[in-house]
Amino acid sequence: MDYRTATPADLVAIFRDLAFRMADQYATAGLNIDEVKDEFLMCLREGRGHTLMADGQPVALIAWREVDHAAQTAFAAHESFFSRSTVRFCKKHIRRIQALCGNLPIHSYSWSERPEVAKWFHVLGFEERERGEGFIVYELDPAQTPAG
Repeated sequence: MDYRTATPADLVAIFRDLAFRMADQYATAGLNIDEVKDEFLMCLREGRGHTLMADGQPVALIAWREVDHAAQTAFAAHESFFSRSTVRFCKKHIRRIQALCGNLPIHSYSWSERPEVAKWFHVLGFEERERGEGFIVYELDPAQTPAG
């Protein structure tokens, strides 16, 4: 896997073949696809989005914004993204994003009760921070810097 700065064309490519599980989460959150695309586009225009690629082809988008002393992420992906082979890459990549945000905590919202979603966040280093009506907020603490 690799990444690059996301473009509007990447947004189109990802949403053209969006994983059903992603569309389902957006609907559960009360968002329609156009609202989700607009949020991504705003982040992309501000340079706060990456396209994740497998074999040179876009398979996922991650975007972020700073809110209340944390970085919040937005995510969209093709079904092909969800495999064991992406875990190691994503674990490093989320720390790259965190560094771009000044080492703020990262908050990711999930509207899924699927056990594999909680496992995925845990493997990436996130911990459950809070539960609300139908959602869970996962938090990645700031990276530890070496003492010196």
